[in-house]
Amino acid sequence: MTGRNRHKKWLYASLIGLLGLCSCGSPSSDYMDSAPNSAQEQNQAASGVSWADLTYTGSMELSYAENFSVDEYEDGYKLLTTMDATQLFVVPEGAAVPEDLPEDIIVIQQPVQNLYLVASAAMDMFCSLDALDTIRFSGQKEENWYIEAAKDAMAAGDILYAGKYSMPDYELLVSEGCSLAIENRMITHSPEVVEMLESFDIPVMIEYSSYESHPLGRVEWVKFYGALIGKEELAEQVFKEQEAILDQVSANENTGKTVAFFYITSNGLVQIRQSSDYIPKMIELAGGHYIFEDAKDGDSARSTMNLQAEEFYDGAKDADYLIYNSSIDGGVVSVEELLEKCEVLRDFKAVQDGNVWCTTNDMYQESMAIGYLLQDFHAMLTGKDESNMKYLFHLE
Repeated sequence: MTGRNRHKKWLYASLIGLLGLCSCGSPSSDYMDSAPNSAQEQNQAASGVSWADLTYTGSMELSYAENFSVDEYEDGYKLLTTMDATQLFVVPEGAAVPEDLPEDIIVIQQPVQNLYLVASAAMDMFCSLDALDTIRFSGQKEENWYIEAAKDAMAAGDILYAGKYSMPDYELLVSEGCSLAIENRMITHSPEVVEMLESFDIPVMIEYSSYESHPLGRVEWVKFYGALIGKEELAEQVFKEQEAILDQVSANENTGKTVAFFYITSNGLVQIRQSSDYIPKMIELAGGHYIFEDAKDGDSARSTMNLQAEEFYDGAKDADYLIYNSSIDGGVVSVEELLEKCEVLRDFKAVQDGNVWCTTNDMYQESMAIGYLLQDFHAMLTGKDESNMKYLFHLE
């Protein structure tokens, strides 16, 4: 037996022992003695509702998202499917779980609660749906959130830190009755974690909003979560608000201005976005032109690639605008501070013309604000008032 397997066996036995000490009426005891499964079986037997006999009524209409679907059935049942073929069957509150449901389908009973949210991009979507009360566990610590509502919920103890994706607090998740782990793609590097979670009857899904080719495809994942928790109408409303911004911005004439979006790594390399990434797409939608239009790193699924400073100079020295990505190092507050990171930038056209910008730190966590970032890009490219910008600021 390997060390990993011995550890898993020990951890499993320890948790079972710990939870066995709980009173019979406690949530953790109910969770581990398979009471929900027994209740589900009794419910199925009494209801006569059959999976095979459910009437399909249609599918949710999606405008941009390609990595999930929502199929709708009579009486409010829904089947959510993600790009890796994971399926979640959503059962309305008070309704029975159908008989003969395929074993590989995850059953989610509304009202949804006790979610373990590791995919940080989804937090803003839950906030926009006024649904933080469905999240009990976070894969981010309080101090790592830029979303104030998430920070406040963790400070109040309403959301608990349950460990990052590769080291979840199994004891906490089990004892508090975690209903679903919403992971990001990084979990594929830790398959043993998925195995352990599932061994404790905690189902796992991967959130693929970051794999959407269109920026608003990312935002449209709010409809997925709206279907999950029963707030489809609100999800449609908040999505339409962002879509309206795109319609307004994209209706304007292309400026022809070129933009370089980058970050200076700790070892002096320049990290740019691959041309297939959503940031270059947003620049194009806002009326600009991403200067590294042919930036592709073979078959890599990564959204970024690294260049030597000299390569970046050759490709971007004549860009009309430079935008520094602050998401990793916290950003810079002046052009001089940026030049301290990379002296070769001093000769760039954008530096000499005073067209250097920086993103705010919260840009990536606030996934429902893509429309506003589009507005900021457009305002920058067209010379509009920067005082109304939300996620970009001018470097002096």
